[in-house]
Amino acid sequence: MKLFEMNTAASNVASLLSHFRINQFPVVFIQHIATKTNATFFLPKTAGAEIHESARPTDSEPVFVKHYPNSFRETGLNEYLQKENLSDLVICGAMSHMCIDTTTRAAFDLGYSCTVIADACATRDLIYNNEKVDATQVQLSFMAALNGTFAKVISTEEYLEVI
Repeated sequence: MKLFEMNTAASNVASLLSHFRINQFPVVFIQHIATKTNATFFLPKTAGAEIHESARPTDSEPVFVKHYPNSFRETGLNEYLQKENLSDLVICGAMSHMCIDTTTRAAFDLGYSCTVIADACATRDLIYNNEKVDATQVQLSFMAALNGTFAKVISTEEYLEVI
C-alpha cells in the first residue's frame, strides 16, 4: 500500500532501531496479518504483510502478529511488556490513522507512558463524505489528537537528542 512519506518514515524507523540496538534497549515488532475473507492487504504470505525491509527483526527480538489495528487485541503484547517490566513505549510505524492511533490509545488505557515518533510514522490520503483528506492533514490531525493526553509526540531528531 502506498503511503505518504513512507521512505522518510522507514529511514527514521531504521535510525531509531539502530539507536535502540546499540544501547541494548528492548525492541518489539508488530506484524499485521489479515484474517478477514474480504481483506485486500496484509494478506498472509504476501509482500504487503511483511515487515518493512529497513526494520527487520533480529532472531532475539519478539514479533507479535496481530489481526486488528490495536496491537494489544488478542496478542500477547501486554503480557510480554508486563513480564519484562516495560512501561515506557516508543511507538512508530504505519499507518498513523489506524494502527499507530489505535495502539497508542490502547497503551495509554493500559497505563503505559507513550512517545510517538511522528516522522517515523506514515499515513495516506483518506476519503470522507466524498472529499479527499490529504495525507499531510491526516498525519497532522492524528499526531495532534494523540499529543498531550495519550502520548508525547516528537520527531526522530528530538527523540535522539533527549536520549
